[in-house]
Amino acid sequence: MSKDVSAHYSGSGGLAEKIADSLRSAGKDLDKLTAADLEAIDEFHFRGRAATLELARQMRLHDGSRVLDIGSGLGGTARTLASEYNCHVVGLDLTQEFCDAAAVISGWVNMDQQVAFQQGDATNPPFADHHFDAAITVHVAMNIPAKDKLYEQTRRVLKPGGIFAVYDILQGEGGEAMYPAPWAREPSISYLATADEMKLLLSGAGFKILDVHDSTAESLNWLETRTKRLAQSGPSPITTKVLFGDEFSQMTQNQKRGLTERRIRTVSFICEAPG
Repeated sequence: MSKDVSAHYSGSGGLAEKIADSLRSAGKDLDKLTAADLEAIDEFHFRGRAATLELARQMRLHDGSRVLDIGSGLGGTARTLASEYNCHVVGLDLTQEFCDAAAVISGWVNMDQQVAFQQGDATNPPFADHHFDAAITVHVAMNIPAKDKLYEQTRRVLKPGGIFAVYDILQGEGGEAMYPAPWAREPSISYLATADEMKLLLSGAGFKILDVHDSTAESLNWLETRTKRLAQSGPSPITTKVLFGDEFSQMTQNQKRGLTERRIRTVSFICEAPG
């Protein structure tokens, strides 16, 4: 299963160079990039950087915090946390292609001293007990069947009282999710949990749930606004089409319908590790 997930995100390889070409096509100088230049590609979760910052404000971060980003992708979330809170973030991702590209992109924006990325399995993270002050995972568990192990292992590597911020796409009450989707081209690598199941999983792993926020309506509004803007201005060369190819448009339409019909939901959980 893990090989299938990694293959889904790896594409045909050469990801960093494809992104570089897209940026150059948009007239961007790789030596003068800003977070805004990269958001469309490196924070491709629902509501982008704004959602990351909402989570960050509840994570009790400070100068020098050690943070684990589980399923770090291209590193956008890690770089946002590091830049906003002057903390050090380690990104763990199953896909080597993502880790390599994340490292290259971090070098473009001179953040390679604050963030680091390594390939690994989130259900068996290669870190010592109580190593991190906080952890975050954004749109990741949809590909992980063993969520109980994921959350138990996250608790293990967190210091007592550490905050774990979870933001995922969940199964809604309106029917099955539609495919292709950004996390799965077909159902065999998709493992959506319901909100109630998530609460049981997180509590069962020993976490105290401090806050739950259903942002489904906000995500739909964000997606509709984003697609309208692209329709009016013409396709941007810097989109997740770099990752997903020609299926990108169908994925977007399936997500829009999924949110509208509540086949999928976006929900965040702020959790505290036991003291």
